[in-house]
Amino acid sequence: MPELPEVETTRKGISPYCEQQTVAKVIVRQPKLRWPVPDNLAELIEGRTIHGIQRRAKYLLMAFDNGTLMIHLGMSGSLRVMLQPEPPQKHDHVDITLITGHTLRYHDPRKFGGFVWTEHPVAQHKLIAHLGPEPLSDAFTAEYLSSRCQKRKTAIKSLIMDSKVVVGVGNIYANEALFMAGINPQQAAGKLSEGKTSLLAEKIRFVLKRSIEQGGTTLRDFVGGDGKPGYFAQQLNVYGRAGQSCTECGYKLEEVRQSNRSSVFCAKCQPLV
Repeated sequence: MPELPEVETTRKGISPYCEQQTVAKVIVRQPKLRWPVPDNLAELIEGRTIHGIQRRAKYLLMAFDNGTLMIHLGMSGSLRVMLQPEPPQKHDHVDITLITGHTLRYHDPRKFGGFVWTEHPVAQHKLIAHLGPEPLSDAFTAEYLSSRCQKRKTAIKSLIMDSKVVVGVGNIYANEALFMAGINPQQAAGKLSEGKTSLLAEKIRFVLKRSIEQGGTTLRDFVGGDGKPGYFAQQLNVYGRAGQSCTECGYKLEEVRQSNRSSVFCAKCQPLV
């Protein structure tokens, strides 16, 4: 599933081609996604200029003068810019062609993404109004994370994956950040010291920044806005490596299930307190 780094990689890839450009044509081949493509999408945005593309959590926000198009990539979706016309493939559901001749194409085999239109302030939309701070923003501080951990019996991995606490810390990045901070994923959040929560906040930012710099994580069929795969998977320390040796101490990595997600960790480097 595309997570925050993959969505940010997509935003950075498509923005130079799309921002301040006018939409010439919209083609919707499959409107039945998780959130159906608006019936009048062509009427809403054809002939209008894309003023900017921002990201909030895993939503891409395409701003027009008459509203905002919110795009979610779902489980398997991708957006890429085609500089030359290409015949649509089976799962190419939406094309947004610009006056430059470039086309923004949405591809989604599982059809679990979505296009949502809003004319109201996008920050107030029900899909994002409840979300926690961005992990790379000034709002996500050590003090903030410590305050959310206090007196909580919830496992720390579950807490940092809660989008109401902080957005975009998906399973891969939660595993990696916890390993770098030396924190067991099963550790009760309320038992962490301020020093540990401060270190965890730092490592969350570090692992997300590093993944964005390298274009996201290559798992299954993720590609960025330029059609190229990400490369962060080459540097994973624990995720997907259960039973292998710890990169720090050589101890055998263990795996447990938490909320139907895989947690891989080193019991020696990440002891329960």
